[in-house]
Amino acid sequence: MAALALTAALAACGTSSDTTADTTGAGYQAGDGSWTVWEQGERGEPVELTGTTYEGEEVDLAGWRGDVVVLNFWYAACPPCRAEAGDLAAIHADYADEGVEMLGINPRDDAATAQAFERSFAVPYPSLHDEAARGVAALQGVVPLRAMPTTVVLDAEGRVAGRVLGQIDPAVVRGMVEDALAEAAR
Repeated sequence: MAALALTAALAACGTSSDTTADTTGAGYQAGDGSWTVWEQGERGEPVELTGTTYEGEEVDLAGWRGDVVVLNFWYAACPPCRAEAGDLAAIHADYADEGVEMLGINPRDDAATAQAFERSFAVPYPSLHDEAARGVAALQGVVPLRAMPTTVVLDAEGRVAGRVLGQIDPAVVRGMVEDALAEAAR
């Protein structure tokens, strides 16, 4: 059902329902779960991003070309980030063997805070320690600077295929991933 809805959205040529409200004093812009998808011909250039995970590993998105990539912008004290952590872990588990990579991007937390969050919520994929906000800069125009959480799906070419502002609806993200995998298989 979600895949059908997402397919209809794709056919509508970049459907969007971006309405976010500023959350006074919360330190982030609360998203409402609205999502946007871009048709293949409307996607920009591949996202270029390198960084270091909290475990000290280097990650370069260019090395994941050919795979679908799910990026999740988060930080530990963000309530919707906590609420969606289990859904993202389940998506990772379901698609890890199908050519889907997942990467968290955290522009706020020190290593101890981020790793405590990852342990508490059993986050199985790495996160970049993005204190210089290179991840947000790499996705300028797609990810609002203070929108936490934001989840972005990159197609197999590394281009932005879809985005969710705020806490994800797992069915929507799964639909975006399925569509990107189907495109890659063609």
